[in-house]
Amino acid sequence: MMQTSFHHLISPSSMALVDRDAANSGIDSYGLMRKAGSAVAAAALRLFPQALRAAVLCGPGNNGGDGYIAAQALRVSGVSVQVFCLDEPEKLNGDAALAFADYQGKVEPLALYQPKEGDLVVDALFGAGLARDLPSPVLVLIERVNQAGVPVLAVDLPSGVDGRTGQPRPVAFQAIHTVTFMARKPGHVLLPGRSLCGAVEIYDIGIPRRIVDRHRGEVAVNHPDLWADLLPKVSSASHKFTRGHLTVFSGRTSATGAARLSATAGLKAGAGLVTLASPASAVLVNAAQTTAVMVKTVDDLNDLEDYLSDQRMSAFVLGPGFGIGEKARAFTLSLSKRRLVLDADGISSFKEQPDELFDAFSGNETRLVLTPHEGEFARLFADIAGDKTLGKVEKAQAAASKANAAVVYKGADTVIAAPDGRTMINENAPPWLATAGSGDVLAGIIGGLLAQGVPAFEAAAAGVWLHAETGARLGEGLTAEDLAAAVRPFRQG
Repeated sequence: MMQTSFHHLISPSSMALVDRDAANSGIDSYGLMRKAGSAVAAAALRLFPQALRAAVLCGPGNNGGDGYIAAQALRVSGVSVQVFCLDEPEKLNGDAALAFADYQGKVEPLALYQPKEGDLVVDALFGAGLARDLPSPVLVLIERVNQAGVPVLAVDLPSGVDGRTGQPRPVAFQAIHTVTFMARKPGHVLLPGRSLCGAVEIYDIGIPRRIVDRHRGEVAVNHPDLWADLLPKVSSASHKFTRGHLTVFSGRTSATGAARLSATAGLKAGAGLVTLASPASAVLVNAAQTTAVMVKTVDDLNDLEDYLSDQRMSAFVLGPGFGIGEKARAFTLSLSKRRLVLDADGISSFKEQPDELFDAFSGNETRLVLTPHEGEFARLFADIAGDKTLGKVEKAQAAASKANAAVVYKGADTVIAAPDGRTMINENAPPWLATAGSGDVLAGIIGGLLAQGVPAFEAAAAGVWLHAETGARLGEGLTAEDLAAAVRPFRQG
């Protein structure tokens, strides 16, 4: 039975608690292992019918137990099977020992495996629970298999991938297909783990959903199911003012394009009105290149105060092309009671005074969305970025808590985190989104959603998903101008 509707991820430590509670509830844990191993064998038969030999590599724990069951099922199905084990299988405990006892073939030491043409490697050495560097013999074997180019079917997660962070420890199998159980782990979605897994199959081995939900935590794959009900609904009674007013701050004359990209994206994302707040020197440049977007002179703090006297100004974007320095800091702090997307130069302006930003937006309500890429994240959150014990999810969560902000930690595996710990990992972004101006478009989409009243975390998550979906729809070769023009509000169905 395939499980496809569950967006939440299970950390390796939480999955251990799920297994424990399942056993304590009276479920036969060895029966669950038999289902897992049988699912692996079924995937091998379905996907690799041309294999001349299944080389099943079994580790010293329950992942190895899954491998022994898979090996026996493949033998019974007529496949030529050889099992190679790490350590002495006679030392196995619990269900893994039962699985080894039920295997009726020969077992050889792992070091004896030599990949050859026609092999299928079934990787059952280490699962998602790996949290240490691999032993030297396994490192050598993984490099040998990867260099040989034989197909790898991974059990739970390719051996060498840390299930919590997605990072190799320090190398990992390159799998074509991975079979995991009940739910994906963060290592299946975070890079480079995502690219090392190949296609991921989630198999339901029969643990009740109530037990899985008890331990699922706050990390999920970004998906409309998790935020679509909070997006604005346009009705016959809607008008431009009910759909919110977004303001995007423009930079100097030679750097106005980024702000216009954000403004266009915010308007296309559904904001009722969008204004470019421009320095006087850049007003003519901006006015000459906008139509539906309005242009307003906002040169200094006095101009900004006058502008903010209109309480209908519902959300702001500051950073794209704005310039780094005191003006960016002053404008940002003046907006501390408003809903703000702080991007690019806005983030970098607080490199030396991050606490000034965090203090300004502290309190119960989350009004701030931060959209840093790797370098900007390190500038604003130097202590968190430098902690080698943290994965990308934990870093984003720590940053969101510290800043009282929704943090969009950008990359090919963008992580969106809320101050309360809720986190989403995005996986629908195509690689061709990596183009100049793409981040400016993202900031504008999020700002457009904030202007319409979407809560900060959900606006950030929806904005990231819509940005990626737009890029996928446009295809390779897109430019930021294409992207901004193609943005559409999310619609169900």
